[in-house]
Amino acid sequence: MDTELAELPPRRRTLVAGARVAVTGAGGYSGRVLTRALLDAGTRVVNLTGAPERATPFGERIESRAFAWERPGELERSLAGCEVLFNTYWIRFPRGAATHELAVRRSSELFDAARRAGVRRIVHTSIAKPDLGSPLSYYRGKAEVERALRASGVGHAILRPTVLFGDGDVLLNNIAWCVRRFPCFLVPGDGRYRVQPLHVADFAAALARAAEADGDSTSDAVGAETYEFRELVRTVAGALGRRVAVVGAPKSVVRAATAVLGTCVGDVMLTSQEIEGLCAGLLATDAPPVGSRRLSRWLGEHADDLGVRYANEVARHYRR
Repeated sequence: MDTELAELPPRRRTLVAGARVAVTGAGGYSGRVLTRALLDAGTRVVNLTGAPERATPFGERIESRAFAWERPGELERSLAGCEVLFNTYWIRFPRGAATHELAVRRSSELFDAARRAGVRRIVHTSIAKPDLGSPLSYYRGKAEVERALRASGVGHAILRPTVLFGDGDVLLNNIAWCVRRFPCFLVPGDGRYRVQPLHVADFAAALARAAEADGDSTSDAVGAETYEFRELVRTVAGALGRRVAVVGAPKSVVRAATAVLGTCVGDVMLTSQEIEGLCAGLLATDAPPVGSRRLSRWLGEHADDLGVRYANEVARHYRR
């Protein structure tokens, strides 16, 4: 059974069935799961992407259009006739000319284009605990994007996920990859900061519900289980049948170790901002869970495949 299927809420499914919507990154992680659910409900999907030539799992069932940032009129035309814009656009880490500041500006341009195109509602993926005063450009930028959306004049729902897991996952897969290969696992600090993993299908279902709701809203999106990070690593190791020493280390040591490993695999394994956010407890909130899928069960179901291959973020997004 496909554990990533997200079911649209049956109570008001007719509000999206037959409609035309846009999804940024329909071939991406959460976008792929959301798009599958929308298509299964009879919704027409426009895929807004930086790589329209890249194949998606949906073939001709969706229409792919380039973001065309340098041509705002084209972006507006791509959104014409769309009732809802599901926005997941962001960058995980700066690379070349792509910075968090640029992502903020482009997000604002996207919202403006949606308003001009007559989009009724924007459902936006943010992050748990964004902060306009944060020294971390990732969290500060996410807060600035939320501010731009609220100022856009378009009806909206903002969802703030913590950590997503599911097929195609990067973080948990690469934790498992390390557990399979090394006798110890370094965690920054004492490893006692909390994380609340949310299954990607539960998140996709929450996005769909938000599209059908009325009024503007902002809400956290967290999973059914809460772990201390060191406990999470041990749980992954246990599911794989591995014994690993979870060792606390200064953040500088963890940064150096992940930088060396990242060089070996040609990727950015963990950024300094991700380490700071993790240690600051930004991956957990006190909100009730939005879904029922439990990480502990999912790990048992996927133990044979998890971490067998490294999930390379740079290769996924930047190499053609």
